[in-house]
This record gives sequence, structure tokens and C-alpha cells, in this order.
Amino acid sequence: MKLSIIIPVYNEKATVAEIVRQVQNTPFDKEIIIVDDASTDGTADSIKNLTDGNIKKIFHTINQGKGAAIRSAIGLIEGDIVIIQDADLEYHPDEYGLLIDPILKQRAEVVFGSRFIGAHRCFLFTHYMGNKLVNLIANILYNTNLTDFMTCYKAFKTGALKSVTITSNRFGFEAEITGEVFRRQYKVYEVPISYSGRNYSEGKKIKWTDFFVVLSWLLKTKQKKI
Repeated sequence: MKLSIIIPVYNEKATVAEIVRQVQNTPFDKEIIIVDDASTDGTADSIKNLTDGNIKKIFHTINQGKGAAIRSAIGLIEGDIVIIQDADLEYHPDEYGLLIDPILKQRAEVVFGSRFIGAHRCFLFTHYMGNKLVNLIANILYNTNLTDFMTCYKAFKTGALKSVTITSNRFGFEAEITGEVFRRQYKVYEVPISYSGRNYSEGKKIKWTDFFVVLSWLLKTKQKKI
């Protein structure tokens, strides 16, 4: 069993080397696919200095967003299970075992790591309410009961992720992939994860306007044909 860890990166010079170190310290056979999305703060140089043989690197010349970065990485996947890992330090690689356990036990094809049912830093109320609202809409549209589809931590059987043609470029990815997973009737589990949320002064990137982007992708994906 081999993990493919996709790390989309944009302007995370201060944390990218540390998150890769933490990923490397997990006790799994793995490959790490890092996609620098045209960072402007020297992040690309930090990535170039990473020399471990299990690291694959992609460098975008134009900033396109998280969805585009993941789309670029999919063609390089060789593992059995794929995990999405942000390049900041909000999510903790030592919890990979929690994410992949339902897949290893053949109970799930996709696993969401929920920040709201696990230990978490008390973070922004506006983000909390925004998450609750879009989750409610997603649950109504797709007749499910997720608590946190906007979570970064999603694990997939490789075939499940590759079955989806990702067309969103930015944070719409979270809504698009969630809708596609439920439209295809994959078996989905949700597990508690811990979360060390950042505020904007610490580098938080998602903005209130992204609420409308996410909502539009929930609706757009619902109307698509498989």
C-alpha cells in the first residue's frame, strides 16, 4: 500500500519545508507530489532545495489556484491512496492513519477529515458560520450529512479521484470534488481530525467572497452529467 500525498503550494516559504518533513516522518510507503502555484515569495526555491527521492515537483508559471494545482498532480499519481495536504501547518500528517483506516478496512472509497468533530483551535466565527451554511446546502443538494466538506484533508482510493475530471481552479475544488463523489455514489466516511487554524495575519488565504465561488460550484456540479 502506497500513499500519494499531493501538496498544492502558494506563498508558503515559511512552512513548506517543515510540512514536507512531517509528511516524510509518517510511517507509510509514500510519494510526495508538490505543486508550486507560481509563488512570489521564494517558495519555489525552497521546494527546489528538497532533495528526497520520493518527491515529485511541478512548477506553475501562472497562479491558477488549488484546484488547478491538484489537477496538475493527478497525472503523476502512482500510489493506491491519495491524500490532499495543504502546505501550511494547519493540518497534521501524523493523523494520516485516521484518514486511511476506513479505506484499508474496505469500508470507504473516500474519507473526509472533519475539523468540527475533532480537537481544533478556536478559529474565526465568520469562517465557522460560512462552513456551516455551505455544508447545509451541500447536504441538501446531495442528500448526505457531512459536517466539513471544505476540509483540506480528503483521502481517496486512487481510482475514485482519477474518475473525476476536475475543472475548477481555486477553492471551488472542494465543492466540485464533494459533489462528484456523491453523484458517483462512492462510499464516504468522515473521521475527526485536529486542526490548528490560522488567521489572516498568519497567512490565511480563503476570503469571504470564496463563499459564493463554493456555492456556485456546488450548484454547477449538481447539474453536470456523469
